[in-house]
Amino acid sequence: MQQPQILYAFFNLGTGEILLILLVVLLLFGAKRLPELARGLGKGINEFRDAVDGSKKQIMDEIEPASDEDSENGKNTDTESEE
Repeated sequence: MQQPQILYAFFNLGTGEILLILLVVLLLFGAKRLPELARGLGKGINEFRDAVDGSKKQIMDEIEPASDEDSENGKNTDTESEE
């Protein structure tokens, strides 16, 4: 039996294409500006991640009290449907 090969691709770009893109970015923005761009990109990614985590926490906080109320009141959907 032959196992499928896993190919890792970065947007289906080869090494040559990635190096060419990095070279063009270096020429357009210059060596002094690249760290600033990377720093700004990192901050944006962190803010996005924090927003997603905050939303997940808010959703989980809304779900938990509803399930806690059902268990405290002794509600069971199976017993209610039998009555």
